[in-house]
Amino acid sequence: MRSSVAKGAFVASLMVFSFLYGFGAREKGWFPNALIEQVWRQAKVVSPLHPPNFVNPRVYDRTGADPVAPEEMQPGLTLVTSMWDGPDGWGPEVRLMDRAGRPVHTWRLDPRSLFPDSLDQRRIGRRYIHGSHLEPDGTLLVNFGQVGTVQVDACGDVQWRLAARSHHSIERAEDGTYWIPGSSKTARRTTAAHPEGFPGLDKPVYHEPILHVSADGEVQDRLNVLDLLYANDLERYIAEAFQPQAKGKGPQTKDITHMNDVEPLGSSLAGEHPLFDAGDLLVSLRNLDLVFVVDPGTRTIKWHADDPFLMQHDPDFLGDGWIGVFDNASDFTFRGTMLGGSRIVALQPHTDSVEVRFPTPQSDSFYTAAQGKWQQLDNGNMLLTESRAGRVVEVTPEGRTVWEWIIEPYSDRYVPAVTQATRYALSRTDVAAWPCSSVEATPAAR
Repeated sequence: MRSSVAKGAFVASLMVFSFLYGFGAREKGWFPNALIEQVWRQAKVVSPLHPPNFVNPRVYDRTGADPVAPEEMQPGLTLVTSMWDGPDGWGPEVRLMDRAGRPVHTWRLDPRSLFPDSLDQRRIGRRYIHGSHLEPDGTLLVNFGQVGTVQVDACGDVQWRLAARSHHSIERAEDGTYWIPGSSKTARRTTAAHPEGFPGLDKPVYHEPILHVSADGEVQDRLNVLDLLYANDLERYIAEAFQPQAKGKGPQTKDITHMNDVEPLGSSLAGEHPLFDAGDLLVSLRNLDLVFVVDPGTRTIKWHADDPFLMQHDPDFLGDGWIGVFDNASDFTFRGTMLGGSRIVALQPHTDSVEVRFPTPQSDSFYTAAQGKWQQLDNGNMLLTESRAGRVVEVTPEGRTVWEWIIEPYSDRYVPAVTQATRYALSRTDVAAWPCSSVEATPAAR
């Protein structure tokens, strides 16, 4: 009898130990968690029931690059951020590619090794790259959503990590510093400017600071977005956005603002924007459908608009007083059939003018319910990232497609999201001079 009790206690203790170790291995990344995750990732490739968070239903049945009218393209190389399959399974990768879609330089990045001190290794492993910025010498900055920003060299070696949670865009100011949307790990009710809380927000919410980051990765300043809205009498946009769900109880979400872009106005364009000054910041708050320009010194919001876009991304100063906005025009449909698809909308604040620059009657179908980026190119073309469809397209001012690239699919049914595509004035010769480059400088290559 005593032997049976001892055996039972031993088995029970093994079960308890196995459960606790399994939980710890999953949370902390202990052995054999990496092997289990690799097997699980591969299993999900063949299973349509549980696709990973970085894929979406496939829209296009074609892949690769199609230079429709190469003579009309903006010269340069295109930096693309997405997820690609590799020896360690699917993971975040940044590729600098030519017009044929051939990789000229690649950075394979693992957020778990880039942020080893994070206590949330399991969730970090599922994060993908939101924003990126490439310097001429191959130095790359990337932003993993709700994790942080890291700078690596052309070899992928870490130069610095941002000691603050961040997400979405990375914009370089002309003094070499950066402006990056920040985030908070936990929700809270108060800030130093509002020690009693924010009127109407009785429940804790996430606070997003606009981060001003030095060239070596140190935070120089923080501007709390909720503080800015309440100080400038713009809290009504919170009420407007969440009125249908509030029902007298306030917003039923912690993600009030969802900042996705901060862009500084450079001195070269400042003279073309009568209402603004060099150094002013153009900010996008997706969940409020709100875009505004703020003076980071005085914290004064000089202009704002919440129309005619919906769940927008990536507002840019364009010159001649214009601001261009990637209007997702998100609706309830798979391909934007209710509202007609995503658009590039331009606003001129000093004249209250508005115009739709894309699409035109000559444009192909284009829609991404979330994410999305755009770039005004020097030759007048636009480079558009149809994120959820895994597609990048260059179009003329008339809306005609001159170049297209679509990422390789994850499976027959799914495709990885492409979070950003940016055209850089770089050549193969430039990249050949980078450390760790495998490119041969061939004058005939473009």
